[in-house]
Amino acid sequence: MSLADIEQEEVEVWPDAWPALRLFEAMGTQWRVAQAGASGLDYTAIPATASMLGISRRDLTDIFPDLRIMEVEALAVMAESLE
Repeated sequence: MSLADIEQEEVEVWPDAWPALRLFEAMGTQWRVAQAGASGLDYTAIPATASMLGISRRDLTDIFPDLRIMEVEALAVMAESLE
């Protein structure tokens, strides 16, 4: 899958969701993948990635649930593409 395979559309992002979205986007190369496909993000990479984005550990605690929602939704979309 490449960016050319993804339909481009503008979406509104609420200001309080930006940190989680930035982190999710930065984690784009940190998926755990096996023969069956992606199984989730590599959580060991989250603190270092967040730190590089200037996200504090305290803020990361608040952001993590939003990151998990994005992860679950991304896995659902990836699973649909395998059908």
